[in-house]
Amino acid sequence: MIAAALSPTTVNAAYLVAAVLLVLAIKSLASPRHARLGNRLGALGLVIAIVFTLTLEEVDRYAFVLSAIGVGAVVGAVGARTVRMTAMPQMVALLNGTGGGAATAIAIAEFNRIERIDGDFASDTLVAILASTVIGSITLSGSMVAFAKLQELIQGRPIVFPGQQAINASVVVGAIAVAAAAGIAEETTLLLVAAAAALAFGVLFVLPIGGADMPVVIALLNASSGLGAVSTGFVLDNNALIIGGSLVGASGTLLTLLMAKAMNRSVANVLFSAFGQVQAAGGGVRTDDGRTVRATTPEDVAVQLGFARKAIVVPGYGMAVAQAQHDVRQLADVLEQQGVEVKYAIHPVAGRMPGHMNVLLAEANVPYTQLFEMDEINPEFAQADVAIVIGANDVTNPAARSDPGSPIYGMPILDVDKAASVVVLKRSMNPGFAGIDNELYLDPKTTMLFGDAKESVLKLITAVKNS
Repeated sequence: MIAAALSPTTVNAAYLVAAVLLVLAIKSLASPRHARLGNRLGALGLVIAIVFTLTLEEVDRYAFVLSAIGVGAVVGAVGARTVRMTAMPQMVALLNGTGGGAATAIAIAEFNRIERIDGDFASDTLVAILASTVIGSITLSGSMVAFAKLQELIQGRPIVFPGQQAINASVVVGAIAVAAAAGIAEETTLLLVAAAAALAFGVLFVLPIGGADMPVVIALLNASSGLGAVSTGFVLDNNALIIGGSLVGASGTLLTLLMAKAMNRSVANVLFSAFGQVQAAGGGVRTDDGRTVRATTPEDVAVQLGFARKAIVVPGYGMAVAQAQHDVRQLADVLEQQGVEVKYAIHPVAGRMPGHMNVLLAEANVPYTQLFEMDEINPEFAQADVAIVIGANDVTNPAARSDPGSPIYGMPILDVDKAASVVVLKRSMNPGFAGIDNELYLDPKTTMLFGDAKESVLKLITAVKNS
């Protein structure tokens, strides 16, 4: 057998190499410039871990294992090739869910195997099995609900009902209690009940979280899938799973905290406040102080851009929905040909997952040198002649700075209102994920170009060329 030729020391050395590659991959993914390299390093690390895992003595049904690997590889390759960049958040949610589901399945199978053979559970293995079952089940069902919200199979706004938090607490405490009882009684049926309760909690946990907080939810579910992998590693006594899961759990946790910080909110507030539940009355912008919203035309915007020296593009979820990233890049190219300096302002929580805008613009081959994070670009808005906001709402709302009563007060935003003029491309006056009006739309220097973002950008390109 292959396993006879390799000692445990050799296998663990290979796992160490794989771990180093995964660390380097995460480091590389921090920058769009090195993201592709990061993906390759991560893939190589996982290949090494898988290949050397196949040499373990416990792996003896090679036909079954290789068939499963083949099916997974085909599904993964087809998904990677066919899923649009605009649907990447949904795919990430599904991948988080599959990680949790795998952890649960392995834990239950191993529990049942030990119970049938001799019932001799080592205490550390038993605790790992119970943790893997509960964490994996919550990750699986929570990720499926996140996917359904992102895919608009269910409404993206918070779904709440009376006594929800108390019910959620009762369900999760019940899941943990039944899991503990399963460990004491060494009974598979009880473990299945605990898994079912944990699945129910995952659904109830994500339902009251709105679309504005999906970046945080995805990062948190990513962290929980890593914790599920760690628990599974202890169940199977596999160092690769323990190391890899720890990296995913740690990076996902840090990303969760960073996303919450980017919105100037605590993680608890993100998870339990049902943010975005209440919409502004009438679904429009208040004009009780005499200010009005001014609509514009592509031709008028083209005139503004014709006199501009510097323009800052602010992409948001509306650009993603309209799949307008390639057209935005074309508009920028046209403006640059006319001598306009173009930069892109990226808010950390714009879109529906961390780095969503970076991914979309990278797909459109926007140069990395034109992408600027919020802290870098905010000082430049005051020198910009035109700020072009494409479907970004809450991350440009000045109420975050000026209105202590606003639910987004204190959230760091892009200083779009400091530009000399602002053009907002938007379908309608409906509020964003936070469910509140955007004061930017009432600013005297703001004009609204209503319509589908893709169609509006294409009209802008034509108008600019003809101006």
